Amino acid sequence: MNETALRLFREIAGAIPDARQGKMFGAECFSAPNGKAVAFFYKGDMVFKLTGEEEKEALSLDGTHLFGSGGRTMSGWVQVPFDYSDRWHNFAIAANIFPCLASGIAPAISRNN
Repeated sequence: MNETALRLFREIAGAIPDARQGKMFGAECFSAPNGKAVAFFYKGDMVFKLTGEEEKEALSLDGTHLFGSGGRTMSGWVQVPFDYSDRWHNFAIAANIFPCLASGIAPAISRNN
C-alpha cells in the first residue's frame, strides 16, 4: 500500500499547478508557489495544512488526526489515512489555496468532483 500511496501522492503533487516538490521532516512534500509547505507524505498517509471548513471536514473522518512530531501536535496539519485517498486531491487543492491567497497569488484550481 505504501508504494501505491506514494505514487498517488506524487501524481497529486504533479497535477497541482505551480506546486513545488521538495522535502519536509525528511518526507516528500509539496509547497505553494510562495514556498510554504502545504502537504507531505508520511507513513502511507498524506498530511495537509488545512484551515476552516476543510480542516473540520478532514478531522471528521475516522482515523484522521492532527499530525504530531516529537511529542508536539502541529496545529492545522491534518494526517489523512490512505483509506480516504479518494479525497486527497481535493484536500491538496484546499491546502494550496490559503497560502496563495495570503500572499496575493491567484492559485490555479483544478478540483476533482
